[in-house]
Amino acid sequence: MKAAMPATALHYQVEAAHLHAHLFRVTLTISAPAALQTVSLPVWIPGSYLVREFAKNLQHLLAQQQGQKCVLTQQDKCTWQIQCMQGAPLMLSYEVYALDNSVRTAWLDGDRGFFNGTSLFLRVHGQEAQPHHLQIQPVASQPHWQVATGLKAVKVNARGLGLYAAANYDELVDCPVEMGAFWRGEFTACGVPHQLVVAGALPSFDKARLIADTKKICETEIRFWHGDQASARHTPHSRYVFMLNAVDEGFGGLEHRNSTALICGRRDLPRVGEAKTSEGYTTLLGLISHEYFHTWNVKQLRPYELARYDYSQENYTELLWFFEGFTSYYDDLLLRRAGLMDDASYFKLLNKTLNQVMQTPGRRIQSVAQSSWDAWVKYYRQDENTPNATVSYYTKGALVALCLDLSLRHESTQEKGHAALDDVMRALWQRCQGGPMQEEDLLAVLQTLTGRSWRKEIKAWVHSTGELPVRALLTAQGLVIHEDEAQMAQRLGLRAVDGPAGVQIKVVLRGGAAEQAGLASGDEWLGVEVGARGQGGSWRLHKLDDLKNLLGTEKRFTAWVSRDKRLLRLPLTLPTQAVTWRLAMPAPRQAGQWPAV
Repeated sequence: MKAAMPATALHYQVEAAHLHAHLFRVTLTISAPAALQTVSLPVWIPGSYLVREFAKNLQHLLAQQQGQKCVLTQQDKCTWQIQCMQGAPLMLSYEVYALDNSVRTAWLDGDRGFFNGTSLFLRVHGQEAQPHHLQIQPVASQPHWQVATGLKAVKVNARGLGLYAAANYDELVDCPVEMGAFWRGEFTACGVPHQLVVAGALPSFDKARLIADTKKICETEIRFWHGDQASARHTPHSRYVFMLNAVDEGFGGLEHRNSTALICGRRDLPRVGEAKTSEGYTTLLGLISHEYFHTWNVKQLRPYELARYDYSQENYTELLWFFEGFTSYYDDLLLRRAGLMDDASYFKLLNKTLNQVMQTPGRRIQSVAQSSWDAWVKYYRQDENTPNATVSYYTKGALVALCLDLSLRHESTQEKGHAALDDVMRALWQRCQGGPMQEEDLLAVLQTLTGRSWRKEIKAWVHSTGELPVRALLTAQGLVIHEDEAQMAQRLGLRAVDGPAGVQIKVVLRGGAAEQAGLASGDEWLGVEVGARGQGGSWRLHKLDDLKNLLGTEKRFTAWVSRDKRLLRLPLTLPTQAVTWRLAMPAPRQAGQWPAV
């Protein structure tokens, strides 16, 4: 299964060499190496802003020319230099350990193979812009395995095994590969062919429903960006592949230029004969919507600082609040527009986002622009202090988008302009020609569409830690905001997990009653004495929500806590002011008033 390749092409061959040892074998042929050829493996994968040190899984690296070993010297944690003869092809061979069942790295066992190019493919310095080819070899012990990828097929068989091509290194590593005996479905959205690949699903999986719903999402988003007359010639991709791995428990996604890798719980997939839309399935559809929206918003329209990726180190930007946050705003909103949820379901999800941000003390410490910049050391390295020191650029970024959208729509009703956030996104696409953008581009588009400056709002909402004007903007749209009594964890200012031995304290929130009493992350809350002097009795505590029944009308109690095998008595007073928001639909509702219409 050989095909002619350009003389300057870089050729990678991948074999699932040892399924049970979880090892891929990679052979890289460099037809015209430099005298001192440098190669390196990326330390991160675009879309997941954490240095993950993929080189830790690389082993047995060998270099040869004309059958003779070359001198190979490691320069740093992920870089090697090879002394080469001029005029002779250089062949590198190595193995990569693959046992991370996520969307970010690589996996290989007897049932399935998956890899991102950033985990497997050494970058040939100085030749990144050359054509790259990938040969995927058959797996002798798995004759029924198929291959799915967004790469361009050059010469492959009916199961997808064979030769693929990429224009350059960036394209090669931005097209993950799924291998296995998966289910594959196909559909066309606005003239663009799409594939949906699902691995690990239960037999009850409703394939037709997932195909139909995913098609609605894709058509809605293509038309969002390119209008009702959108076709394949308008979109940034001529074909698209969804790769969904269904596991017992898991959730996540990672966007790519013409594909996405997704992971979900098997129970979240739709089931044959079950018409009701479960909460888990709605969440999965939101994930599909989110990653597909990224095809435009982050893979094409992207931060100026990430116009060219530096795979060797962190790539900093303050704009993740826009690219992740605005995408998070639109993922559920476009489900509503696609008819995949009703208003009540949409408001419930919006309500959840609002409360998540309100219940994060870190919003008063870190701006959402700072959160974007610090993603490399904070967002992806969360610990017990994360809610107290940081704010999510996903959730607060989504609320910034909400505030901007509602503000634009409100001004339109006041005849001060005629724009909504939809218009801003499409205008940015045109202004930046589907390429790198800066915050100044957003401000310029807002100025053009509305005739006034929005610097004050962006500074206040994005670059400060002040509260967002969500209440005023939501009520101006006719929504009613109810303040309900918060659940026990929020009232106390902690996050905990119920367990057989007691309540396990995971997070103590800044300024709350739990912190004031001296509770700490890692404590095991065993029981309570009710009343200031324990006159209400002493009780074992297994579930935090049981505390309300144990206290009755009493507000004061003492927590019995185990810490480092020591028993502590910590007096607490239950606060009464903690509330949670509940949004009620506007009535009467006017067509076009709410963004979901």
